[in-house]
Amino acid sequence: MDLQRLRAFREVARELSFTRAARNLHYSQPTITAQIRGLEESVGTPLFVRRGNRAVELTSAGVRLRPYADRILDLVEAAHSELHAGL
Repeated sequence: MDLQRLRAFREVARELSFTRAARNLHYSQPTITAQIRGLEESVGTPLFVRRGNRAVELTSAGVRLRPYADRILDLVEAAHSELHAGL
């Protein structure tokens, strides 16, 4: 799993919006969509249900992935902080 895709997943899961996630991460909406599609292909299952009027919600697989994505990204951020604190 790619960290950038996990970041996109976490933000879409928080916002329940590809558009708001893209804005928050300073990417275009098509970039976020491509990252989510790539992650879904990687894990072999949809992570979001796309509703009309741009609304999305997590699938059961997305719900199960979310805490892992949070932990992975939190660990990566902690490692970066730890390494930079020692410089």
